[in-house]
Amino acid sequence: MPWGPLADIVVIVHLAFLLFVVAGGLLVLRWRGVAWLHLPAAIWGVLTEFLHLICPLTYLEDRLRSLAGSAGYSGDFIGHYLLPIIYPPGLTPQIQMILGSLALIINIAIYSWVWRHRRR
Repeated sequence: MPWGPLADIVVIVHLAFLLFVVAGGLLVLRWRGVAWLHLPAAIWGVLTEFLHLICPLTYLEDRLRSLAGSAGYSGDFIGHYLLPIIYPPGLTPQIQMILGSLALIINIAIYSWVWRHRRR
């Protein structure tokens, strides 16, 4: 079974989810219905940072890498370039709180703008 490539796909999905959490509200500016997907994702993302939870995608990726026989990440593009974005070195609870706060502030700003323009 191609466990390594499946783990790489999980990393890509994880990165896409992170981008959606932070900036998915921008899609709501164009398509209001996206809010039904984005709001739960944004809440999950912010709570994950605030409560120092580990995303299930992280567990899935680790399991797939383990099944592939890899204890760590390989030197491929995904491992080298994308993983440090998702799992930055030196990530502390304080940094997680800052990241969660930034995601929260960005989304509050976007949804406030959407709400104000919806009412006009």
